[in-house]
Amino acid sequence: MVRDEKGAATGPVCRMCRTALSPAGRGRPALYCSRSCQAKAYRRRRQAPPPPPERPAAGGAQAPRRRQIAEALWRIAAERGLHEASLREVAAEAGVSLRAVQYHFESKHQLLVDALHLLHDDNERIARSRIDHDPADPRALLRAVLEEFLPVDAQRATALRVFAAYYARSLTDPALAAVFLAAEQPLERLVADLIEAAQATGHTAPGLDAWREADLLVSGAVGLGGDVLHGRRTLADVRRTLDYHLDKIFAGDPARSARVPGEGASGRGQRVAGSG
Repeated sequence: MVRDEKGAATGPVCRMCRTALSPAGRGRPALYCSRSCQAKAYRRRRQAPPPPPERPAAGGAQAPRRRQIAEALWRIAAERGLHEASLREVAAEAGVSLRAVQYHFESKHQLLVDALHLLHDDNERIARSRIDHDPADPRALLRAVLEEFLPVDAQRATALRVFAAYYARSLTDPALAAVFLAAEQPLERLVADLIEAAQATGHTAPGLDAWREADLLVSGAVGLGGDVLHGRRTLADVRRTLDYHLDKIFAGDPARSARVPGEGASGRGQRVAGSG
């Protein structure tokens, strides 16, 4: 731990009580000094947060037209790919003039970036309205988060297609990749936080590495969602796979075992398939 000239700690500190943390060894650095602080942070996060502020647009009166153009870009990206989204094609899809598109966006790249930000904001707002913030059942909460990566309805299917188009473009566009691929990995952080909070309350199997589990769950859900879009897998089969991994993570949850004695991933998957 490093201290300044006055003896105050300048190294990493607990996110809750600000106690200095020991230097991290291998793996990701600790965020809390104890399971008690971890549990307090979990309870605080479970309080429904206020909706995020809307991203400001140049001139409030211009926002509806900018959105109209961004939604046209999304439709082209989802149906034909971003390589087909020329400014002229976007203008035709939006039902506006090319001059109008150029007035609201300085360049095609600016349109791509702003439309991506708007899509992220939309997805976050809609997901918050769908996901139930219930701390009593962390497994159900985590499963609801993972459902956001699957094309379970038209809105999510379209969003996943657009994100896939952006991902392909980001492989050859470093500037766009800097916007599309957030360095802080917010999705993995969210899932890891949920697992760590469940660990703090004794709901998970012992010995889990929350970050490794989060990496696997997020990448797996995204990849499986893509398979559903391609028709390689059914939504019911993907849900069974996610339930299988969630059952392993929450194998140490005594409350769940008491509610569903003897239930395995196969049985739950059959019910999900029947209800979906």
